[in-house]
Amino acid sequence: MLNDLERDEYGFLKNRSQWNDEVAQALALEDELTLSARHWEIIYFMQRYYDDFNHQPNARLFGQAIKKSLGAEKGSSIYLYKLFPDGPLKYANKYAGLPIPPSCI
Repeated sequence: MLNDLERDEYGFLKNRSQWNDEVAQALALEDELTLSARHWEIIYFMQRYYDDFNHQPNARLFGQAIKKSLGAEKGSSIYLYKLFPDGPLKYANKYAGLPIPPSCI
């Protein structure tokens, strides 16, 4: 499945229209991560944020935006790093089919 997708050198989709839940799961499995309902909540949040503002939040605003929308616990860095140990902002965007955030390059 992933071989049929256009991706950049970091493994991010080049074309969001190729994204769906199965693609997100395959990307996560490639990174040895199994997505749970808690992951999906953050992934869908990132897609809504991107659709509303046409960009991702920067690293500083990422947790604050989640806190405002989903609650303080879910916006805490401890919670987010438990979900995405290699980098919450980077990998939430990757699995959401969004471009790599400029701060993560």
